[in-house]
Amino acid sequence: MKIFPGRNVMFRPAVLVCLLSAILASAQFSHAQAPKAGQGPMPKMPMQIEPDSRVQQHSYNFKEAGKDMPYVLFVSSKVSKDKKNPLIVALHGLGGDGNFLVRGRLVDLAEEGGYIVVGPLGYNVSGWYGSPIVRFPGGGGNSTPDEPPNLRELSEKDVINVLELMRKEFNIDNDRTYLMGHSMGGAGTLFLGGKYASNWAALAGIAPAAFLMLNERKEYVGKIKNAKIPVIIVQGDEDTAVPVEYTRQWVDTMKEMGMDHKYIELPKGDHGTIINDGMPDIFRFFADHPKAH
Repeated sequence: MKIFPGRNVMFRPAVLVCLLSAILASAQFSHAQAPKAGQGPMPKMPMQIEPDSRVQQHSYNFKEAGKDMPYVLFVSSKVSKDKKNPLIVALHGLGGDGNFLVRGRLVDLAEEGGYIVVGPLGYNVSGWYGSPIVRFPGGGGNSTPDEPPNLRELSEKDVINVLELMRKEFNIDNDRTYLMGHSMGGAGTLFLGGKYASNWAALAGIAPAAFLMLNERKEYVGKIKNAKIPVIIVQGDEDTAVPVEYTRQWVDTMKEMGMDHKYIELPKGDHGTIINDGMPDIFRFFADHPKAH
């Protein structure tokens, strides 16, 4: 499978199947249940999964969108109003919602580290959080009927709204507020990480599907570097949804520009397994990188 970066690229349906299949596999479905590229019917969006029982399901009134917007929330038992608590904003991948990322090992590590983790929807299941939208034939930007003309703006705004909700509800440590994302959410992390740089102590991209940002990666990386925000990128070398050679280009640019970054490439890692397998390194990186003053 080849993916060609560019502003007007259209992706074949098989690529969408591959991305959605990886999401299903990462959410602890068996590989037998996940459709393979080019075989069987296209997965229907939005996809749903049984939430982790430790994760709360919430919503708020998104005034700009004119409707209630869901988000997921995990609060460690170690969180207290009497002290400042670290926060992770977690951006899910294409087709699902926050429950596909805020679960399993991420929740285990968040409980251990005393984190609050919030997973915004990003307006809909494929809003791309303000980053350039990857479009698929016959499916518009998100292959759902819920696509307003200002989708990118609304998707971006939803993330910032949820961040502000957390600051109002909890005693958040602004020096330990982090942004992470998987696949589509990884693209959102690289985009929002630079645009709203003052909010983040560090960023984590998990197999970032930042295809349409690749040609301008020096601009995106430059914003993050200038804000002195460290970045960790985690990638599997057998990922067929986000091929490793594209992620390596982002990492090479970070290296060339001399920014504070760490790259972990897991042998035999794919687009789904990289989430759980890479999570311990991400949490160690966050713990080691409070905001620099």
